[in-house]
Amino acid sequence: MAYGRGPAGGNNMQNLMKQAQKMQEDMLATEKLLEEWEIVGTAGGEAVVVYMNAKKKIDGIEIDKSVIDPEDGEMLEDLVLAAILDGYKKADAVYEEKMSRFTGLGGGLGGLGGLGGLL
Repeated sequence: MAYGRGPAGGNNMQNLMKQAQKMQEDMLATEKLLEEWEIVGTAGGEAVVVYMNAKKKIDGIEIDKSVIDPEDGEMLEDLVLAAILDGYKKADAVYEEKMSRFTGLGGGLGGLGGLGGLL
C-alpha cells in the first residue's frame, strides 16, 4: 500500500488520525463518566456500606452501630473488607462495560496500548 504517496494515501492517513482523535475524545469522556459513576458496595445485609466511583476511589463508608462490637473487631474488619470487595466487583463490571468499546475485548487496552503516544 502506498500510504503517504499521493492524495489517496494522504486521505487515508488523515482519516485514521481523525478516527484516533475521536476515539481519544470518547475515551476521555468515558473516563470522566467513570469518575462520576457511584458504586455502592455492601456487606452484612447493608450493615456496612462503601461508596466509590467506577474507578474504585472510595468516597465514604457507613457502618451500622449494631455491628460495632468492641470484643469482636475482626468481624467488623471482615465486613468492611467484604463491602469494599463487593464495590470493586461492581466497579469492575461497569468499567469493563464502558471501556470495552475501545478495546473490543473488555478490560485492558488490548492492541491499543502502543497507540498511547499517538492519541
